[in-house]
Amino acid sequence: MAEVLSTFNLNPGNAAPDFTLPDACGNPITRDQAAGPNGLLVVFACNHCPFVVHLASALGSFAKDIRSQGVGTVAIVSNDLEKYPQDGPAAIPTFASQHGWDFPYLIDADQSVALAYGAACTPDFFLFDSSGKLFYAGQFDDTRPRSGETPHGGDLREAVRRMIAGESPLPRPYPSSGCNIKWKPGNQPPWWNTGS
Repeated sequence: MAEVLSTFNLNPGNAAPDFTLPDACGNPITRDQAAGPNGLLVVFACNHCPFVVHLASALGSFAKDIRSQGVGTVAIVSNDLEKYPQDGPAAIPTFASQHGWDFPYLIDADQSVALAYGAACTPDFFLFDSSGKLFYAGQFDDTRPRSGETPHGGDLREAVRRMIAGESPLPRPYPSSGCNIKWKPGNQPPWWNTGS
C-alpha cells in the first residue's frame, strides 16, 4: 500500500468543473443536482483502496452532518474499471450501503472529471461554496489505515465550519493522501505516479 499525496489543478476560488455522470444504475446526476444550497463536497473514491475503506463509515456520517447545514456530497470513482472491476457498478451499491453513503456515488468512466479536478488519489476531497468556488482541497483528517485511530474528519469539518461561517479558509491545508487513481493507459496526467 503506497501512499500518494494529492496535487491539485484547482486553486482556492476556482469554479467547480461541471459534470454529468451516471450512478451504478445508469441514472445521470449533474454537479448542480448533487450540490446543496450552501455548497458541495466532491470526493474521489473507490471501493478497494485501504485509505477509503478506513474512513468510509465516518464519511457517511459526516455527509449527513453537513447535509443538515446545506452542503451536498457526491462521490466519484474514476479508476480504470476494466482492471479494477471491484470498484465498478456491480459493487458500488453494496459498498455505499455498508458505509451509510446515501449521497450519489458516480462513475467517471473516461476519467475526464478526475482530470478536470486534478484529482490524484483516493480519497481526494474538494469543498466548494454556495457560488461553486473552491474553498478547501485537502485531507479528511490526520488518521491513516492501520494507525489504530478512529477517523473523525477534523480537517474537513473545520473547513466546512469556516465556509458556512463566512470565515477565511484554512491557511495551509494538508493535502489528501491515499492510493493513486488507476489511470487508463494514455490518460496519466502530469501528477500521476505509481502506487498501490
